[in-house]
Amino acid sequence: MPKLRAHLLGVLVLLTGLLTTAGAPSATALPDDLWFDPAAAATLTVHDGRFTDGLGREVVLRGYNVSGETKLDENHGLPFASVADARKSATALRALGGGNSVRFLLSWAYAEPVRGQVDTAYLAAATDQMRAFLDAGIRIYPDFHQDLYSRHLFDPDSWYTGDGAPKWAVDAGDYPDEYCGICPFWGQNITSNAAVTQASYDFWHNAHGLQDAFLTTAGTTMAYVEQHLTDAQFAGVVGFDPYNEPHAGVYDSGQTSRAWEKDVLWPFYGKFRARMDAAGWQDKPAFVEPNLFWNANIDFQKQEGGLLDAGTLGPRYVFNTHFYDQKAISGIFMWGKAENGQYVNDFAAVRDRAAATGTAAVVSEFGHPLAGNVSDKAPTVLKAMYQALDSRVKGVSWWTGPTRSGPVLSGSQWQWDIYHGRHHELMNGNPDKVLTTGDAWNDEDLSAVRLDDSGTAVLRQDTRLLDRVYPSATAGATVAFTYEDRSRDGSTTLTWNPVPSSLPRVAELVGSGQYALQVWRSDGSAEPTELHLPASFPTAATTVVSDLGVSAAPPAYTRTTPIAVAREPGGTGSRRLLLTAPDSGTLHYALVTNGATAPSAALLSAARTELSNWAAATVG
Repeated sequence: MPKLRAHLLGVLVLLTGLLTTAGAPSATALPDDLWFDPAAAATLTVHDGRFTDGLGREVVLRGYNVSGETKLDENHGLPFASVADARKSATALRALGGGNSVRFLLSWAYAEPVRGQVDTAYLAAATDQMRAFLDAGIRIYPDFHQDLYSRHLFDPDSWYTGDGAPKWAVDAGDYPDEYCGICPFWGQNITSNAAVTQASYDFWHNAHGLQDAFLTTAGTTMAYVEQHLTDAQFAGVVGFDPYNEPHAGVYDSGQTSRAWEKDVLWPFYGKFRARMDAAGWQDKPAFVEPNLFWNANIDFQKQEGGLLDAGTLGPRYVFNTHFYDQKAISGIFMWGKAENGQYVNDFAAVRDRAAATGTAAVVSEFGHPLAGNVSDKAPTVLKAMYQALDSRVKGVSWWTGPTRSGPVLSGSQWQWDIYHGRHHELMNGNPDKVLTTGDAWNDEDLSAVRLDDSGTAVLRQDTRLLDRVYPSATAGATVAFTYEDRSRDGSTTLTWNPVPSSLPRVAELVGSGQYALQVWRSDGSAEPTELHLPASFPTAATTVVSDLGVSAAPPAYTRTTPIAVAREPGGTGSRRLLLTAPDSGTLHYALVTNGATAPSAALLSAARTELSNWAAATVG
């Protein structure tokens, strides 16, 4: 929406809240809300190819998929066994993992276990678990998840399993016995298992009315969620992912992957969009995924696509894709570790497709195995993926070409499963095949979190990699952003974007610490730009050097404090840096580091001069 309209909407929402509370705390306010937070959270839309909040600020969504537990039967297609577990997970995700959003998985099989009968108990439990995240200040976008179409295609003694469609949907078709041949990776079933390919084909061609049934259940689900959340909670639901990793299964004779997207997939999204509108989701975008192989990085798996013929998507859709390094996962096609800039071109393709379609982008799944024979690559693969989300310029080139960074991409890592290693899943219902380890699904092991023996959530990956500085809300337009996390590969600290020698005082200030640099152009907002502050940036050890001023150990936020720290909404203890620049059209920069120990005024001043000269020379 136009910037003025966005600001007026924010003011109206804020004033409405003040008038209805008659001086009492708002019943819908989150713990740690500041004066502008309710208005900011009142909506999230797409404008000029960016996510924007109720104040018109540019928003970046970062978080995780919650969770692969939905694929399993042990909690009946829900991410959690209880609302208490959902709350524990949400608090940890915010405080330990730095996330402000989640892709929240749902199951068609459990939503409609009997044809034509939606299980409202399942919908109620799922909505209660969503609420646990929304009340922690975490935005969500639900996803009706599927892999290999359905677990009911697979035999009790099979090597593999699936998730998604209910048993009655499988029984409606006459599918061959599942068999994948020599398939060391479960994903090969997508194209090599005739049961999966034929069932997928039937869904996309609405055989036996399968697609119609799915759309009806999706519409009922969305209506239920809209009706059973408060307005403030529903505002935190930012959209819906209609279908995970779509693939034709089998192409019609002469049909290409691009033609399938145009003639089959896109009409499905149009139907889903209509169901969203009818269910009260008309102001929320559909997070639509192209053919899952459109950006495969193994040439023989790559298929033309990326919604090339969808035209301008605009604000009612988000370009939503996944990315896994199939070469690295294969253990064959990529020897060694990922390198600085490994994925900047892959993620640049995502930015370019979103820009071409006139909408925002989200990488709703990315990750790498944390166990097995390729797990040694995980620290570098994940660092390179986050690097590519932050900027399309690799570290060695960032300081000389920051304006080529492009938008900071939103993304959800796969995955956040607090039950990791503690499952009790009867694979394909087989009581003699009880899975307990890893993710309990097709030998995967990707969860960033687990519970220790005391029941406390702990990270399984380097906290410096996961809990990151990122611009969660920018009052204006981000020009460039980078973050050097100094994450580790074993005992080796990975520094891919060192401060260049041409900025010696900045390099002295940063030292061996982590740092982020945000460059943005203001838009006249009185509300601040926000950067998430990781736990590794305690206030006393945080130094900010900006054209707005310099601050070692920034003070608590006030409206007149240009550089300040505050808690993030939701009561999880997570924190944010607030940068207030109420001018318009002005270029601003802010370096944030935890490398300095009681820096002198002279050092801070010298670093500021260097950064000011750098910004003028490289950005203008």
